[in-house]
Amino acid sequence: MTQENGAVERPLQPGIYSPTMTFFDPETEDLDIQSIRHHAVRLAEAGLAGLVTMGSNGEAVHLSLDEKRIVTQETRKALDEAGFTHIPIMVGASENSIRGTIELCKHSKESGGDYVLLIPPSYYRYAMDERAITEYFLGVADASPLPLVLYNYPGAVAGIDMDSDLLIKLAEHPNIVGTKFTCANTGKLTRVALATDAVTPSSQGSGYMCFAGMADFTLQGLITGASGVIAGGANVMPKLCVHVYNLFKEGKIDEAIKMQQQLSKGDWVLTKAAIPGTKSAIQSYFGYGGYPRRPLKRLSDEEAQAVKDKIADIMEIEKSL
Repeated sequence: MTQENGAVERPLQPGIYSPTMTFFDPETEDLDIQSIRHHAVRLAEAGLAGLVTMGSNGEAVHLSLDEKRIVTQETRKALDEAGFTHIPIMVGASENSIRGTIELCKHSKESGGDYVLLIPPSYYRYAMDERAITEYFLGVADASPLPLVLYNYPGAVAGIDMDSDLLIKLAEHPNIVGTKFTCANTGKLTRVALATDAVTPSSQGSGYMCFAGMADFTLQGLITGASGVIAGGANVMPKLCVHVYNLFKEGKIDEAIKMQQQLSKGDWVLTKAAIPGTKSAIQSYFGYGGYPRRPLKRLSDEEAQAVKDKIADIMEIEKSL
């Protein structure tokens, strides 16, 4: 399927998405292009429906504009060369001004992105009331060359938590096509999914996407109307995430609950260990991963071993799938 300009159109499909890590040389902290490419293909081979570059897990705040371009470009090239031309890429493209965000959206398209994932501006927190947030998203949506997925993540934006009424109102814009709920509020997700007739594993609905924002509530989100999940834990446990999704889709709810329990157990370890721990888990179980850019800390050998040991039983399940 192509757009009028001849570019390939990659529609968002229900399923599991991952905000991919950005990997660095352990000595120089330069981009580790080989690992970035390998990781993208590994996730695609595990059955993910899409990838997100330059999200919070991707350490976007630590990267220059040119480095952001390279990460998204190389991710797209790696997917295409491995035969995954259909897999869309969302790009984290948030700035604190409307003008700056529009420019970053344009840059994301030029880099190979298909959609942008945007948090509300928060630096001038005192001024960010509902009116300002509405003006921001609608202003960006009017001018962005890529469709917007809204990112509700209070922990990253000084506590700003968009409610369901605001999200439903914003969803009326034709260039706003989804919401990611890292607020973990499944009630809010349910209301937005209902109002927008969101895509589900069994229905194309209106085309609007409602994503659970953590692997921790993959099944809970699906039961109440989610289209899928954008999950940091899928960097480590992509097959288990996909397995939970597939069990739900097949109506095997009891089995899905058992697998979700294991997924939640493992995801909590990674959530607490954050980016350094997630990278150490990838290193322990897949042989690459390394460290975040400073000032994010590097785990000690003992800390890395503790993360490895705490998810050992879940990784046995992952490896068996």
